[in-house]
Amino acid sequence: MKHLQIIVLSLAAIGLFAGAADAQRKTTAKRGSTKATKSVLPPLDVRAAREKVSNQLANVNRFVDILGPVAQGIETLDGSARSRRLEQSANDRNEENKQKVIAAIRNLRTGLTDLESDFRTKPALQKYLASIQGITDLAGQAEDSAIAGKFVSAKDPLRDVAQKLTDTLKLMPASPEI
Repeated sequence: MKHLQIIVLSLAAIGLFAGAADAQRKTTAKRGSTKATKSVLPPLDVRAAREKVSNQLANVNRFVDILGPVAQGIETLDGSARSRRLEQSANDRNEENKQKVIAAIRNLRTGLTDLESDFRTKPALQKYLASIQGITDLAGQAEDSAIAGKFVSAKDPLRDVAQKLTDTLKLMPASPEI
């Protein structure tokens, strides 16, 4: 009887250790044929255009951030000038600031026009034209609003331009990191 107890205890101990040993085994996944992925470099036109889009996006965002307080100040001074509570020198400075903002929007529009033109004329970029198309018109709307004295509302079309540029960047392939 004593031998039987030792044998049963031995089998139980072996059974416990066998379960622990199975937990220690590493399972190897079946390896299929793995293909080495080769990073493909986008065409030069696409890489250059992506950088231009990124630069213009930064320009537009910076301009909108700066335009907000400036536009509010211009329109506040315009309201004061209409109620004749503004000195002539302050009114002259405000008119100068208006012309500077209009000129800045015009310069921004020129850069956006050149960028949209690149997408229209270069075959490698035409598949992205749908996402960027219209930025020139939106910049024109911002310029028209500023000319009309609505500097605060001139920001809205520029925000739309920034959204179109962001959408275009999402579509364009990024250059792989080296």
